[in-house]
Parts: sequence; structure tokens; C-alpha cells
Amino acid sequence: MWSDSRRAPDSREEDAWLSDEQLRRVAPAEREPFQSPVPTRMVSNGEYMPHPQTEQQRHVEHRAKELADEASRRLGTSRRQFLAGTGGMAAAFIAMNEVFGKKFFNVRPVEMYETAAYEENGVPQDVFVFDDQTHIVRTSTNSPQGLRALAQGPGPVSAGAGFTSNPFNGKGGNPAGADELGNPWTDWNPAQLGPGFPPNPGPATTALGEFHLGQYINRMYLQAQTSISIISNANIALFTPPGGGVPGPATNIADSLASEILTGYQTSACRDFINTLAGSRRAFAHAQIYPGVGNLKDPAFGDYTQWQVEFCKPDSWKGYCVAFAASAFPGAEFTQWRLDDETLAYPTYAVINANKQMLREHPGFFNICIHKGLSASGTQPGGANNTPQFGNPDDLVKAATDWPQFNFIIYHSCIRPSFWVLQSLQDIENATGAMPPTTLTDSDGHTVPNIRWSTQFAQIAAGKYVAGAEPSSTSPASPRRLRNIYAELGTTMASMIVTFPTVWSHLIGQLMYYMGSDHIVFGSDSLWYGGPQWQVEALWRFQIPDQIAEKWHYPQLTEHDKRQILGLNSARHYGLIGREQLAVGTPGSAYRQGNLANYANHVQPGSAIDTVLQGVGYPTPITPANLIPNDNFTKLKQQRTESGAGHSNTRFGWMRTN
Repeated sequence: MWSDSRRAPDSREEDAWLSDEQLRRVAPAEREPFQSPVPTRMVSNGEYMPHPQTEQQRHVEHRAKELADEASRRLGTSRRQFLAGTGGMAAAFIAMNEVFGKKFFNVRPVEMYETAAYEENGVPQDVFVFDDQTHIVRTSTNSPQGLRALAQGPGPVSAGAGFTSNPFNGKGGNPAGADELGNPWTDWNPAQLGPGFPPNPGPATTALGEFHLGQYINRMYLQAQTSISIISNANIALFTPPGGGVPGPATNIADSLASEILTGYQTSACRDFINTLAGSRRAFAHAQIYPGVGNLKDPAFGDYTQWQVEFCKPDSWKGYCVAFAASAFPGAEFTQWRLDDETLAYPTYAVINANKQMLREHPGFFNICIHKGLSASGTQPGGANNTPQFGNPDDLVKAATDWPQFNFIIYHSCIRPSFWVLQSLQDIENATGAMPPTTLTDSDGHTVPNIRWSTQFAQIAAGKYVAGAEPSSTSPASPRRLRNIYAELGTTMASMIVTFPTVWSHLIGQLMYYMGSDHIVFGSDSLWYGGPQWQVEALWRFQIPDQIAEKWHYPQLTEHDKRQILGLNSARHYGLIGREQLAVGTPGSAYRQGNLANYANHVQPGSAIDTVLQGVGYPTPITPANLIPNDNFTKLKQQRTESGAGHSNTRFGWMRTN
């Protein structure tokens, strides 16, 4: 409640929503003498009462203090100075490993004392990083984003964007509770996203908006080790009728594009702008999968898949089965779809396959990147939405078998819970709230914890899934390995590796066991969670605790595996060879910064790219895709028509006269 006037005007107490009684039970967070690099207690921005420190948080804090005090004395510095450096981060990692009794992070005591030692276990400068999933928001869209608030944690930025609690904890079918740090809302990457900065969403300009093109260049290429990134797009928006009304599925492509955060055409424009500015190929672009016969005969674009081939020159394709994007016939209301639908999906696959000539200049053209998972509401076992349309893998066996020429790169690795994986932790630990079956046994008789949808997905890809092992699934068994199925880590890793490291240990362990490191690709889903560097560093330092790996027979992550996952697998998918697989700055690397550092000068209001990102999302007037080849026969026919020559009615052969 609001307090009375006894509080000083404009004071923290006056601005808080806490009652006087609540204020007597809290203290300003900045007065806490122990400022750990990893949060050890919940901090509120004054809009809600923070939860008390948990027992595990107290243990982590106590051990980190001991380590910091000892190290700072030996180094002749203050504890606060020590905690602000790499030594403090090392102490926090060591404390977490000790308290959890598992070595989640590869860190040695010497790293508390020597920056060089800390950097030895950091990401080498010659690691080639290919970020398989990133996002830009068109400049004309500048709204607060729940995903940013989720990763940023409590504080003035989240509150300013309208979020006063974790947007996904206990909502949409997710159970409510605390993560493994004992916190209901831990910030994921304090090095890039703090409770007070950067803004959500930031200035409404192409150069400075936190989700717009300028900051994308800044965080992706200038602040991170990214060599290449794929700019993705999401056709999951609903159409709002002119003048307002209830948003619903569109009935044509133009209406659907109007509500998207970035269209396929804008995606390709951003790619071309970045590569021109850099003077090298730093960005690739997805086109959008709008399946169904209706979208092959759109009133404005004609065959929209073919239109994107001709006008966007895509490097690969992105599809959302959960999106209302499939059209059964012209004018039909768009619907959700599944990968193995012969009526909706297969005609679109056929168009992509018919353009195989694109592979010469875009070797990733047959990469079909599919969003699956992150969809909690109603998707529990037996739930109404436990279907391929919402992300379960029941449609993979048939689709991957029928279309062996395509790589099906499954984004988010099919993880079921939506951004808050407490349910997965409960299932792994067979704790209160667990959903049976909590384990899944493959055709070899090997049993692992059942991480909903992801475990089944990995077993399907390996050719080891037993039909009916997941009782609510309709997937057939997969008797042979499907080598054209790959797992992508976007958001799935980010949402686990800091806050649910046990879940991440099992997930990456299962992907390694069933699919191998050559079938896993890194994606950061940036810029939702800041730049990608924190995720690159977290993956590089992470290791599966020995007791987990030994019990469940998971292979450990080696340096070779991490290099494969972080970039070399995607390099293979997109036809990069030789020196192109070298990191930026490595002698012989094909990638240059070019003029990227001066990006702001080139994205000012009224510039060509700003106009594209402020516009409708496609060039106007629309030129429909022409499915008739513009070859010599077409030209001769046109010349004959223009000359006034009519059709010859002469017929050759025999005809009956009586």
C-alpha cells in the first residue's frame, strides 16, 4: 500500500509499494557488504516483498565469503575489489560447485589469484562461433519484452517494462517455485543484463533500440566472439483487424506480415546491410515457412515460398508449427500445422526442393529450422496441447524419413516447459509434483530421466525410441537413426545453465549420448537475453558433474565437442570450409569487422535500411512470384503475340469422314 506523508518526498521509501511494516523487514541491497558476482539472495525493486534467503543461498554466500576473504588477504586488496574481478567470479563458481556437491563449472582455485589462470579456462580466441538463432525486431515495433524481463530479473528495468514478477514462473502451466539457487527470479547474465540496465526496450530508433538493428550489430559482432549469425524471424503473430478488434488468425500473407516482429524480406535486408557494412559474410537470413496450398496461391504474392526465393534469396528456412501460418486453400483462416502433414506441409517442401539450384550459392537452402517446445500451457502428459503443433516430436519420424534431402534442425531441442524448467527438475529428482513416467527406456534397455519432449526427441533421432514409452505420445518407433535431425540450443541452454544446472546437465548429456556432438548446434536467441558472449562462455566452462555422467552413462563434453557445437557443425550445414571456419581475428579468417563499428552512422532515420525496418515488411507494389520460367520459349511466345500472329489451327494425323 502507499504510505502516508511521513515518508520523505522522492525517497526510496516513498516510491516503494511496500507497507511500513514490510519496509521494517528489508534493507537497501546496495548496503549489503557482500556483493557476490552470482546472486545469493533475492533483490526486490520495491514493488513486491522479496523472498527470504534460502539455506542453499546462505551456504553459497558463506563459502564465497570465506574464499573471497582468504584470497583478498593474500592479494593485498579489499574483498569488494576482489569480488569485482575475475577472481570473484571464480570464487562464486567454486562455492556453487561445493554447495551443490557437483562440479558444474570448470574452475580451479588458482583462478581466484591469477587473471591469466582464469582466462586459461575461458573461451579461446580461435573458437569459431556460429550463432544459429538470433532475433532483430523491426524498428516500428518498440514494445517491452517479457523474455528480456525474464533474463534480467527484478529491478527498475523489469518494473519499468511492466513486469513485477517472473513472467513465466507459475504461469501458463508452469509450476511455481524457486530455481536451484533458491530464487524465483534469478538474473541469467548480470555481466550483460543488470537490474538497472539496459532498458527494455530502449529508444525507438534503429541505432539505439535494444532489440533493433544497431544494438544487434553492437552486441553480436563488436561485444562477442560471433563469427556468423543467422537472423531469424517468427510468423507467430495474430492479425488485428483495421480499426481494432480481437486479434485472430490471418487469411492472407500480407495481413500476417503486418503483425510480425520481422518479415522474411526485412530479415534478408538486414543480412545484406550487415554484410555490406562488414565487407564480409557475417550474417545469414531465414525465410519463413508458410505452408499449405492456400499460401501457394496468395492473392498478393502468388506462391509466397517461391516469392521469398526470388526476392529474399534465403540461406535457410524457419517454421513455427505453433504459428497460425498454414492455409488449406486460398482465403482460408490460417491454422497451426505439423511437419508430417502431407496436405499442408509437403507441398511447401516440394517448392523448396524444386529450387535446389539455390544450393549453389546458398548451401544451407535445404536446412529446415523448426521451433519446437517452450510451450507449457496444456502440454503436460494428457493435456489438450500435447501435440506436434505445440512442439512434441510425434511428427519427426515420418517427416525426416520422407524428406531425407533436408536437414531438420529442431530449435530449442523440443523442451516442453515454457522458459521456466522447474517441472523438469521435479521430474528428474522424482520430487513432489513430478509427472510420470519420470524415466524413459530406449530400445537398448538404457533408462534416463524423462525431460518432457526433449528425451523422446533425442531417442527418436538416435533410432532408439520405443513406441508407447511415453504413454501420451502417438509417435511411431524409430528403428533407425535419423541423421538429418539436429538439436539446437537456443533459450533452452540459457534458461537452464545458470538457474537449473542439474536439468542442463541431463539435457546436454542426453543429446550427447543419443545424437552426438556432431548433431548439436549452438543458438543464443539473442538479443532477448543480451549479447551472446555470456552464453558462449558459460557453455565453454560447463561440464557435466561426474556423478551425473557416471550414473546415467552420459559422455563428457570435451573441447572438441564444444568447438563442434559452438560453430563447426553449423559451418558444415551452411557450406563453410577451410579458412571460413576460423574465428574473427585469427590469421587467415574470412571474417572482417569492416565498417561495423560505425553502424550508427548508417542507420539514422530516413536511411535506406531504416525505411525498410519502419515499413510494411515487403517491397510495394507487390510483384507476385512468376512460376512460368522466363526462358527463350517464353520470350518467343511473347514476340509472336505482340506481332499479331494468331494460333495455328492446323492439325496433323487422320480424321474420320464417314
